[in-house]
Amino acid sequence: MPLSGEAIRTMNYVDDISVTLRRILTVLPSLTDEERQRVSEHIKGAEPSYESVILAVQAKK
Repeated sequence: MPLSGEAIRTMNYVDDISVTLRRILTVLPSLTDEERQRVSEHIKGAEPSYESVILAVQAKK
């Protein structure tokens, strides 16, 4: 079954997220311990979280 344009766009968003996460991983070694801790807290507090999106995708309607 072919994918809809909306599904393809959504998969492109996921690719964009992956690029962003790779950029974050690249920068982490240059941060101080305090900066890494603050970035960690910021990521944990971000909403919607990656996990909440995965749960929404997996949820049955």
